[in-house]
Amino acid sequence: MTTGLGASHPRLPPRFAAGLLAAGLVALFLLQLAHSSDLWGSFDLGEVLRGLGAMLGLADPLGADVPIEPGAPQDHSQDALEMRLWRTLTAAGVGALLALAGALLQGLFRNGLASPSLIGVTAGANLGAFVAMLALSGHAHWALWGLGDSGPWLVTLAALAGALGVSGVVVLLGLRGPRPSVATLLLVGVAINTLIAGLLSALQDLVLGDNAAMSALQSWTFGTLYSRQAWHAGLVGLGLLLTVPVIPLVATELDLLASGEDDARALGVATHRTRILVLFAAAVATASAVASAGQIGFVGLVIPHMVRALVGSGHRAVLPLSVLAGAVFLLACDLAQVLVTGDRPLHPGVLMSLIGGPIFLWILLAGLRRSRTW
Repeated sequence: MTTGLGASHPRLPPRFAAGLLAAGLVALFLLQLAHSSDLWGSFDLGEVLRGLGAMLGLADPLGADVPIEPGAPQDHSQDALEMRLWRTLTAAGVGALLALAGALLQGLFRNGLASPSLIGVTAGANLGAFVAMLALSGHAHWALWGLGDSGPWLVTLAALAGALGVSGVVVLLGLRGPRPSVATLLLVGVAINTLIAGLLSALQDLVLGDNAAMSALQSWTFGTLYSRQAWHAGLVGLGLLLTVPVIPLVATELDLLASGEDDARALGVATHRTRILVLFAAAVATASAVASAGQIGFVGLVIPHMVRALVGSGHRAVLPLSVLAGAVFLLACDLAQVLVTGDRPLHPGVLMSLIGGPIFLWILLAGLRRSRTW
């Protein structure tokens, strides 16, 4: 039985691929801090290391040794570097979480077209964020006026609550019955996604005449890495802390599930436990990512395919390498578009559609050439 999950013969040893990805991640991390049009100026490597050391109390902050003359503008170099750090950490974490969620769901559903949006997590996050934004902008009788800087916190928490709440509903409905199946779970996810899509369209229709509200909704829909703060990076870090430990608990089971649930059950796989662990990890990973940076597509769909093309389809390699590859991919795309577009960077969701769409089309065509069948 084919799984539709791509290559099964590795081209690179997993440890070698992990080393390459880790080295690339470190290099991109430093480059992202050194050069960005998002904030003032550029830094050399020495300034980056000094600024990071200052955050750990190991060096003087950037600009501390510059004499302050009366009337001269204050040096904000250390603040700029710290803001870039939070953006960089958030981008890397979001890419890692979305790629891990995609790899887990593709393994569970035994389908290379599975993605984090499949089980309603992304839609739930969007619904929670939209409701919070409308309340903050005064479009409800329980509007949250006068909260000032608490607005971003509330939008993020509402997105997280919406994502986890909807994924919980999907899991409870999809896994009911004496022998719940992945097909049932998939159909429930599709139904919930359709319902939420209608609700989101209705909310957007309510604020068509409010340019500020529409701008906020569109920014969230297209994803954003602008003005990320320490708590955004902390949220994706918490998501990784909760989901990465699940990898060794489900990797072998997902390999055995590739032959079908009945065969896996006959080999001793606790299929219900595996489904719960995979769905929990995928839901938490996607919720953390979307709540931190809005909707960013294609990362969870494309990255597992690219990893399988390099190291084969074994989940003991695919899952951890997807974490590294997702972080590298989103950081590299973010840095590349900043270098190309300068002061008018694209939203990451738009960028991922422009880059991920052609990549995924190439993956599909390559698969068709190998199988010679549709």
